[in-house]
Amino acid sequence: MKTLLGLKKQLAGEIILGGDMNWNEIGYLPQQSDVQRDFPASVWEIVLSGCQSRKGLRPFYSAEEKELARTNMERMQITSFSKKCYRELSGGQQQLVLLARALCATRKVLLLDEPVAGLDPKVTLDMYQLIQDLNKKEKITVIMISHDIDAAVKYASHILHISHQIFFGKTEEYLASDIGKVFFS
Repeated sequence: MKTLLGLKKQLAGEIILGGDMNWNEIGYLPQQSDVQRDFPASVWEIVLSGCQSRKGLRPFYSAEEKELARTNMERMQITSFSKKCYRELSGGQQQLVLLARALCATRKVLLLDEPVAGLDPKVTLDMYQLIQDLNKKEKITVIMISHDIDAAVKYASHILHISHQIFFGKTEEYLASDIGKVFFS
């Protein structure tokens, strides 16, 4: 994931972005640490920070960037707690804030690292549905790291399974593969 974000150098090969894609147009929702969960900023400040890569050397956010942040907060239904401190939110609310932030950085590609880790079953289901809607309805490519193989098979069009064996292909091919049969026989 960090290699795709350009934060780590790849060990071999190269990463080529297609079309008119730029490195600063990738939205990222990281797996949260305890330190991140206790971040002392407002929801508004965190969501708006997703526009950081758009503003370049300008010291302030533009009206367009602020509107984008407002739009993504509405999209995630978190506008009502925009002034609240991030650390006062539930885990599910925090994930929605981080997703709104990631959406401020992209209209094309979202990288999600364990987006439902630590969430209760209802919030997990809601989050997976939201991610699926972003992919299907808004045509945003989603690359997600997950240990939830059942959800991956349910929601993903393609699977990269990395263990003692490596598989990459369509979900149907994964289910028919030797590695997929280990989990779904």
